[in-house]
Amino acid sequence: MAGAREIRSKIKSVANTRKVTSALQMVSASKIRKAQDLMGTSRPYTLHMRNVVAHIAQANTDYRHPALREREIKRVCYIVVSTDRGLAGGLNANLFRKVLADIHDWQRQGIGVEVIAIGQKAAQFFRHIKVELVGSVTHLGDHPRLEKLIGVMKIADDGFMEGKLDRIYVCYNQFVNTMTQRPTIDVLLPLPAVAEEITQTPGDELHPASGDAKVERATTWDYLYEPEAEPVIRHVLNRYFEGMVYQATLENLASEHAARMVAMKAASDNATKAINTLTLIYNKARQAAITQEISEIVGGAAAVGG
Repeated sequence: MAGAREIRSKIKSVANTRKVTSALQMVSASKIRKAQDLMGTSRPYTLHMRNVVAHIAQANTDYRHPALREREIKRVCYIVVSTDRGLAGGLNANLFRKVLADIHDWQRQGIGVEVIAIGQKAAQFFRHIKVELVGSVTHLGDHPRLEKLIGVMKIADDGFMEGKLDRIYVCYNQFVNTMTQRPTIDVLLPLPAVAEEITQTPGDELHPASGDAKVERATTWDYLYEPEAEPVIRHVLNRYFEGMVYQATLENLASEHAARMVAMKAASDNATKAINTLTLIYNKARQAAITQEISEIVGGAAAVGG
């Protein structure tokens, strides 16, 4: 019965694992609705803000903010949004794979790359590859606050304004539905690149190829600013930068709960299948042991009777 005891121990171990995965699945299922509500509330604001800055980039504005000028690319920055915890399937791995491919393309062209990590998994990952990690923030929780992101956003914004960075990207998992999370890389600055990306991106809820954002560059139109163009544009661009990064964290949060719920359900189902298989093996081993014992008893009785 030594074999049967080992099998019974494995069944108990798998059953304990199933309890953990089932609990994590239920926790994520309870949190995903709130995360979706947060994301859905801010998504229209972010979408319209992105269209507004695309219009501003294509207008003939007297005040030329540094973000309104396309420049030669010598150094780029990636703001990578990830989860703080694991057990979310391939959510982080898929995003990192896409970002690394993009980074390697720049490095092959001799262009410098730096990374800002939002989330513990991104911070851990980019510390161990040949990319300069200039800032990180972790443990944002289930209700991310903009105040915690200001520090890392300022690193990127100051670098761009001082001319140290020529392009800034934000990388995150876009929430499509419970079963689908799309690794996404969006241009944040400069704004001419944002306008070009909007007109070329296939339509979806977050990145529509909106005709509203497409304006012919040959025109000489402009907005009327009150009191002046400079403070208005600066304020709009600050809100735009903050809004895009904050929206990326909300998208990634909803994606995290959805991916973890699906992954833990799959793990629970696999654990159930493993328990059923082990139970069948255990029953066969137990039956074989009982049969052997009966045979030994019968054989012993026959020998005594003879």
